[in-house]
Amino acid sequence: MDGPAPSEVTAAKKALREEAKARRARLAADERRLAAERIAIAGLDFLGPLAPETIVSGFLAIGEEINPGPLLSRLHGKGFRIALPVMAGKGKPLLFRQWQPGAPLKTVVWGIREPDESAPEIEPDVLVVPLLAYDRTGQRLGYGGGFYDRTIRALRARREIVTVGIAFAGQMVDAVPHLDYDERLDWVLTPEGPIRCTR
Repeated sequence: MDGPAPSEVTAAKKALREEAKARRARLAADERRLAAERIAIAGLDFLGPLAPETIVSGFLAIGEEINPGPLLSRLHGKGFRIALPVMAGKGKPLLFRQWQPGAPLKTVVWGIREPDESAPEIEPDVLVVPLLAYDRTGQRLGYGGGFYDRTIRALRARREIVTVGIAFAGQMVDAVPHLDYDERLDWVLTPEGPIRCTR
């Protein structure tokens, strides 16, 4: 028996996206701050020993996203190289530029902040990604632009990477609707601890 039609999956994603945004928006400011602190304390130790030259790409929160800033600052303090994603254009994978806390940023579409062109382009070993919802198999619901799916696919075609979603615990759902081109996460890090995604 065939699965749901792509149009049905797209509609299911849209509905879940709205529901997930509303659920996330109801979180109190204190809960958000504590969540960011707990994620920073956890760090990436659950991945096992990482070489000092490991490149970790994060992101800077917009709207009600969980704030990875404290995590990135802690990782930078431990000697990891930090990168931030840069949009290269509609339908294209993201690029990554080196960044450190306090370095200059420019604001682009949707209020996203990026390093400017003077920052060197680098490729991450560990990719920390935002999400609206996730399930235990590693399926991730983003904002619908497909940027991270394209990026993860392109990176995995070239090299071995580890993908880690960061999220509030309440963003987990039983099953995220998905299509063949949706890329799974390896891990999700929540304030309650890391979850290894099962395939």
